[in-house]
Amino acid sequence: MYTTTIARHSELTDDLLQTLITLARQVPEFDGRYTIEDYRSRLTNKPMLVQLVSVEGELAGFKIGYSEQPGQFYSWLGAVMPEFRQLGLAKTLLADQEAWAKAQGFDLIAVNTYNQFTSMLQMLIKQGYKVVGLQTDKEQVDNNKLFLNKLLN
Repeated sequence: MYTTTIARHSELTDDLLQTLITLARQVPEFDGRYTIEDYRSRLTNKPMLVQLVSVEGELAGFKIGYSEQPGQFYSWLGAVMPEFRQLGLAKTLLADQEAWAKAQGFDLIAVNTYNQFTSMLQMLIKQGYKVVGLQTDKEQVDNNKLFLNKLLN
């Protein structure tokens, strides 16, 4: 059994931002799509949570969320590094994020994903998230965007 720890951060610092950029560059699915400006614009001057998960002291993944609406927390971005997948870390991060959001008084967590990320979609559904919307891509069904919510009460 591995020793797993989750560090929670509720303020975006330059060091935390650099850590996130470094980790995100190791995630093949992200293909460099998010810039430093994306992180800053989403996480500055609003309630936010960044979780960093470590296995045996080595950074293994992260989860980022924030709020722009009272009572609603948006789970924006998360990933487990390829070499640490299949250890249940994504599920652990999700449960920790839900517990934090509930303790902060949020009633609902919203998350978006794409058809191509079937493992993520399956995990969300198994954890009680419900599909509440769909944005279709007529040319590529894998790029259909699914909107999911989970009530926290």
